[in-house]
Amino acid sequence: MLPSSVRVYLSAEAVDLRRGHDGLAALVRRQWGDALYEGHLFVFVGRRLDRCKILFWDRGGFVLYYKRLERGRFRMPPVSKDGTAVEMDSTGLAMLLYGIDVARVRRPEPWRPRLRPAA
Repeated sequence: MLPSSVRVYLSAEAVDLRRGHDGLAALVRRQWGDALYEGHLFVFVGRRLDRCKILFWDRGGFVLYYKRLERGRFRMPPVSKDGTAVEMDSTGLAMLLYGIDVARVRRPEPWRPRLRPAA
């Protein structure tokens, strides 16, 4: 599980996964600006939905994680018609990487403490 300070951004559009560190970093800079260097994860999926790359900055350098599914496809979460990216949590990322259809999973509402009324 990732710390709550780490955000996960999934590009909703297919990306040419021949791009390496620099090419993907340029896409991130164009869409998310300086968030590139804040330790967040930027997820890109290829056109066939069977390959995925995750780019993040770690202690003075970029790290690129690459996964290719031998069977099946990644199941993209729902994206609004005008959306180009989806922000997800670490659980959503894990489900995506395992090929679980996030749209079909019903997650419980997160617990929140009741606020005491002001005296």
